[in-house]
Order: sequence, then C-alpha cells, then structure tokens
Amino acid sequence: MASRPTPNLVFGGDVHVVWEKFCRYFDVEPRIVPLQAGKYTIGPEDVEPHVDENTIGVAAVVGTTFTGHADDVVGINDLLLRLRSEKGMDVPLHIDGASGAFVWPFLYPHSEWDFRLEQVRSINASGHKFGMVYPGIGWLIFRERSDLAEDLVFKENYLGKTDDTFTLNFSTGSAMVLAQYYNFVRFGKTGYRRIMEIMQANAETLAEDIKALGEFQIIGADEETLPLVAFNLAEEHAYDEFDIAFQLAAERGWMVPAYTMPPNAQDVKMMRALVKLNLSRTLVDTLANDLADALKTLEVKGRASDAERKRVSTNVSH
Repeated sequence: MASRPTPNLVFGGDVHVVWEKFCRYFDVEPRIVPLQAGKYTIGPEDVEPHVDENTIGVAAVVGTTFTGHADDVVGINDLLLRLRSEKGMDVPLHIDGASGAFVWPFLYPHSEWDFRLEQVRSINASGHKFGMVYPGIGWLIFRERSDLAEDLVFKENYLGKTDDTFTLNFSTGSAMVLAQYYNFVRFGKTGYRRIMEIMQANAETLAEDIKALGEFQIIGADEETLPLVAFNLAEEHAYDEFDIAFQLAAERGWMVPAYTMPPNAQDVKMMRALVKLNLSRTLVDTLANDLADALKTLEVKGRASDAERKRVSTNVSH
C-alpha cells in the first residue's frame, strides 16, 4: 500500500517559532528557507526550490520579529502566479502580519502585501502588538469564505444561538476584546496613522543617535520596517552585543534584547530596540545616552561574567 505524501509548508527562517510548532503538532513538513548574513528576509528566488505538488502554502512575513522588515511579498506572489500558470500548482500565500498588519496600512499604504495580490488567501494580525492592547486578541482573515474549509468549522447552539467556531480553544476572557474595541472607536484610522507616524519618527531619531555613536550599523535603514531599530556592532570589540544588552539592563534597567539570527545567519548577533508609543522622544534621547555610557563602561571593564549575566537576568525577570 502506497504511503500518503506528507504535506509541506514553505516559510523563511525569519518567522515566529509558532510556525514550526504548527508543523510539528499537525505533521506537516516544514520547508524552512534559511537566511543569509546580510539578507534577513526571503523572496521568490528563495522560495521556488522548495515548492512542489505537496505544498499546502507559502507563508510570508510582514514585520519580522528579528529586524522588523517584510519579505518580498509581491515577488513571492508573482512566483506563485507563474507556477499556477506553468505547472498548474495553485499554492496559496498566507501573510503573517502579526505585527506589520497594524503598521503597513498606515505608514506604507501604497505597498502591496494584502488582498490586493491575487495569491494572498489569508492574513493574521495581533492586537497585542501594534493594536496596543494586552495579549489575548488576534485575527485570522480569509480572502473568501470558501478559503476556510467547511470541515474545520464546528457549529454549536448551547449559548442561545448557532455559532461557528474553528479555533482550538473556545471560552476565553473578553477584556482584550473590549480594550481593542475602545481603541478602534477612540483612535479610528486617523488616530492609528498618527500614532504610527509618531513611533516611526522616534524610531528614526533613535537610529540616527545610535549610528552617530560610531560603533554600530543600522540594519535595513532605508527599507520599510516596523517602528524599531535593529542594529549590531560594525567591528569586532572586546565585548559583544550580549554584553551591551547586559550592561544596559544592569545599569539602567533597559530591556534591549541581544540575539543571534536564524540559520544560515546564526553567526550574526543583533540587537533590537522596539519603539512603542510610550518610548517618547525624551526616553529615546535617554536610551541613546545610556547606550553610549554602556560602551564606555565596557571599554574599561570588559565582558560580563556568566554569574553577573545570570544575576541581572533573574532580577529583571522578577
């Protein structure tokens, strides 16, 4: 008896870990496109070798966790259209807009990444990021109702009317729904656009201040990005990005994470400063000054010991 082919899902190493979890839980083969040093998003040339007749979808990220940038969604869409035309493979494109779906419409309204592109069949977004509410609310939006398979939908009527549900959980709290509704009514499109513009302006100022220190390079400075600054040391030092993150946390309480990039860029160390609305222009200046002081301290004292790192990490987490 012939075995059934294993479905596969194609996405880049720039995705959130939840994608790998999905593949493991539901027995889907993850075809992860590796990143490269200096190239931290994916495009059609990266995706094409991984797509075949068993591919159930391609996922592209708009606003990556690692650097805040977007995959080449237009290029990937064009690739999938070509494969459909030439090989009859109709592979849907999902947009992971957990962060970017609340940012791109306001900061980059002319960029096509959504249902304006023919192969985009679904988009997810999170309210607890740039929707500006606490965790617990998000959306999965389909292009058409037919894109949600009927055998995934369950109907129940024990709450007084017939409801459709297709999520893994059911009963949850409603506080975050009310908070999100309030934000939608309070801010509207104009308000959200203004908020995103303020965050973007502060992020640009912070990037300029960090670059002016002369020790760092800003990643993708001229590209569309979330309101954040991704940066790393431009040259080798007696200390690294992890030491800088430690020093900022130990001296000033700043949580500016240091991390390594996914394969095949795992040798690249990165730092990321997320600029939300509560990071005002005054705090931006303070962070830049504290970063400069941290560099001066590290030049004198050198790297932090493992014991120091552990102590500071424990204090911050509590």
